Amino acid sequence: MSNTPPRILAGLSSPRDLRSLSIEDLERLATEIREAIVAQVSRTGGHLAPNLGVVELTIALHYVFDFGHDRLLFDVGHQCYPHKLLTGRLSMLSDLRTRKGMAGFPEPSESPYDLFRVGHAGTGISTAVGMARGDALNRESYEPKSRTDGRRVVTLIGDASIVNGVAMEGLNNAGTLKRQFLVVLNDNGMSISKPQGAVSQYFDRVRLSTLYGDFKRSAHKILKHVPGGSALEEAYHRMGEATKAWVTEDSWFERFGLVTVGPIDGHDLRTLIEFLTEARDFDRPMVLHVKTIKGKGYTFSEADASTFHSPPAFSVDGEVVHEGCRVELKKEGRSFTTAFGEAMLSMMERDERIVACTAAMPDGTGLTRVINQFPDRCWDVGICESHALDMMAGLAKTAYKPFFAVYSTFLQRAFDQAFQESALQGLPVRLCLDRAGLVGGDGAVHHGFCDVALLRTLPNSCIMAAIDEPSLIASLEFMRTFEDGLSAVRYPRDNVSSAVADSPCPAFAFGKARLLTAPAGRSDIAVLAFGTPAIEALVAARELSPEYAVSVYDARFAKPVDRELVRKLLLDRTPILTLEDHSVVGGFGSAVLEAASELGLDTSRIRIHGLPDSWIHQDPRSSQLAEVGLDAAGIARVIRAMLDRSQPSAKEGQEVSATGDLAHTTHSVVSEQV
Repeated sequence: MSNTPPRILAGLSSPRDLRSLSIEDLERLATEIREAIVAQVSRTGGHLAPNLGVVELTIALHYVFDFGHDRLLFDVGHQCYPHKLLTGRLSMLSDLRTRKGMAGFPEPSESPYDLFRVGHAGTGISTAVGMARGDALNRESYEPKSRTDGRRVVTLIGDASIVNGVAMEGLNNAGTLKRQFLVVLNDNGMSISKPQGAVSQYFDRVRLSTLYGDFKRSAHKILKHVPGGSALEEAYHRMGEATKAWVTEDSWFERFGLVTVGPIDGHDLRTLIEFLTEARDFDRPMVLHVKTIKGKGYTFSEADASTFHSPPAFSVDGEVVHEGCRVELKKEGRSFTTAFGEAMLSMMERDERIVACTAAMPDGTGLTRVINQFPDRCWDVGICESHALDMMAGLAKTAYKPFFAVYSTFLQRAFDQAFQESALQGLPVRLCLDRAGLVGGDGAVHHGFCDVALLRTLPNSCIMAAIDEPSLIASLEFMRTFEDGLSAVRYPRDNVSSAVADSPCPAFAFGKARLLTAPAGRSDIAVLAFGTPAIEALVAARELSPEYAVSVYDARFAKPVDRELVRKLLLDRTPILTLEDHSVVGGFGSAVLEAASELGLDTSRIRIHGLPDSWIHQDPRSSQLAEVGLDAAGIARVIRAMLDRSQPSAKEGQEVSATGDLAHTTHSVVSEQV
């Protein structure tokens, strides 16, 4: 890897500077951008292959358009590193995915070139349609005759997110626009892993086909079948010759009313600039189909784009552009994801009625081996969480035992299906919520902070959390036989702990907590911890002993909570501290307060401690836990504040900055505040 400073990249003061560069300089700039990204991600981890694949495309977009004035909307957002480096954020790259550095997704607080915080697939076309309509209403949109200095709108969609239902809805509305609107389809033949479904197969056929019709010979034939075709036919006469020649006949997108051009080579800067220049002034909705290689430029990332989609830090032995280099990912211990995948494999070997699926995350959720071993009982449906949950409901209706492995943040996209097709029907769909709680460098777009609040509203639902690998296995076994309704287990993006490995893990009993540690005599306080904060609570309890006698419970269930335990503790006048890696709004602590109130008990001795009602931005997960006071030291502070009246209360100790960012700890809620 070159140690030469990025001369061209470092010298850019604005994307406008690109227009003074030759094609040869732009190609050197592409190399510099790739080198900078690989060097940084190898140190800190981050999204690698998606960004390497869009370097030339991003350069060309900024060369042709002025996105200080025009609109650029990203879909998914993990393809934004080159865009950020071209818009003045090279100095932030060294602190990638930390609070003081560059976020891994578009971040409006960093730059006016970022219009939305985005981390979920399928949204780019719809938000772009909204901005296109807004600019038109404001009389700010580009018009070829009356407003040549108006705003143009471009949305970049890729990594198979075009198959997402929201993207389809966006396309359906984009086709009704009567103005310039460009959808750039970055088609790399990949999602996070291999894309799934009929739409992806269609693009496979398009990429392989050489039968592209000459638009000049068949314009009338094509446009006759396009909604608004007469207007498009008029616009055709304003197209450049290159664009005319590469309009795809019988395109899937033309059914939505969008003329489709391509596919063209997404790594040929001269071609990209030519086509984008012609597309820039086309005054009707258009799709520019661009074929790219995910992981472009490095043999290791091109050959294994799934592994290098978002790798941890890694080391490179040898020159990375050559076949002979060896890349080694840094190992960080055994993850909950790995433990889940192995537990599912074991259960499916024992119970042939179990089926499973994931939405484009076979590696991320640990189901890759399961899919390989049970291809008829485990599926990757692509970036289609809503479909996945409905499909699982259908399988439950046919007497199978469905498990849906999904990141907590992406479950939000399928909440309606959890409600309508699972919970309302009384169907036992089982949700395995990876990346629950704080997720580290991906930041606010990916935190799993509201799954409990969402699912707890559904009658007869059962919501659990695992604290380590044995408890995860036990919770899955409980779910396997739970037939009364929707069930879920949540676990973090972290390694499994061995803190209680010496103690046997009892089976999950419906709505019952597990005692982890208790003093010999009376407890000064009882900690009811939902999920992995229980491990930190054990450390805090040891640090506080013998000054304070602390008992720690693994709550296990947020619905139903252990009402008998809550009754016993409050009747004994034992203060209760609830802990959770979830929002304090509507989470486990709220469930405990509600249970105590329903039992007619005094709730003044209960305090909720969890994630604050504010956004928590990118940083290492350990730093985020310390920031919100869910590490051992923070938990100990809260316990002292509850038991030592000379300490400031959580209410007095909590400050929120004017921007809504957390400026201080502790993030607790006293029961009187609820």
